[in-house]
Amino acid sequence: MMSSLIVSAAMMTLTVVIHMVGLMLLMAFLQARSPRLRPFHSRLGQGIFIVLTVIGLVLIHSLEMWLYAVLYRVIGVFPDMEAALYFSISAFTTVGFGEVFIEGPWRILGALESFNGFLLIGWSTAFMVSVIGRMRTMEMDWLDRLRNSPD
Repeated sequence: MMSSLIVSAAMMTLTVVIHMVGLMLLMAFLQARSPRLRPFHSRLGQGIFIVLTVIGLVLIHSLEMWLYAVLYRVIGVFPDMEAALYFSISAFTTVGFGEVFIEGPWRILGALESFNGFLLIGWSTAFMVSVIGRMRTMEMDWLDRLRNSPD
């Protein structure tokens, strides 16, 4: 059990760091594209901005789920990559279909992957809400400037 807890703690730490760096890179990417897209000027620009944000979040979460799947294969929990990835996705997203499961000492790792995924998905949701809120604030500022500018 102790080795499962240690590996779980290491994976949780690694995925939190990956998530933090991923969100920082995504924010830098969005800020670099913001002047060109002008997401606050049009609904299409806002839509493109939101789609880019979602794609970035999906890529970050995919990397994290793949890392867990690779770990399951390395420690010999699953016989093939498909089963390891299927389990990782269902655990990380807390769906937990139950068709594929871990027996023995590594089952704590699977449970803690669910906890980790729940936290990281929540963090991504907060990030998405923040991006949309900031976009709306920029839109309001832009509209105020338009209304108050001398013609």
